Amino acid sequence: MEIERKFLVGEIPSLEGLEFDEITQAYISINPEIRVRKRGNRYYRTEKGEGAMIREENEWEITKEEYLDGVNRSEGRIIEKTRYCIPYKSHIIELDIYKGKHDGLVVCEIEFESEADAISLEIPKWFGKEITHDIEFRNKMLALK
Repeated sequence: MEIERKFLVGEIPSLEGLEFDEITQAYISINPEIRVRKRGNRYYRTEKGEGAMIREENEWEITKEEYLDGVNRSEGRIIEKTRYCIPYKSHIIELDIYKGKHDGLVVCEIEFESEADAISLEIPKWFGKEITHDIEFRNKMLALK
């Protein structure tokens, strides 16, 4: 189960000294949502269920060959971004700076242990509009544009 909230970024905070990964992900299927992802030197396959803030998510590590096979089957539905991990209270904010056809889009998301934890989040001042429930900003929808 994945519990997360997602926001546009109003003002990018200082990223100096933060860990980051280059991510490329390709969508094998939009519905159901099935993607393959390269993050750094590791590869993953993820299947996500329906929903917004709370939804099923199953992810497991795969080989480079399985990843490349998924990319080949994605019909060009590829997302590229740089992800920074920003410590915030007891959470990690994942800030994504998109590249390629989505250059200029900056989004952040935070995962939670419970719905109550998600609802009680004290939102940092640099966050912009919340897009948790806006399907147009889901990566699978971005992959179609």
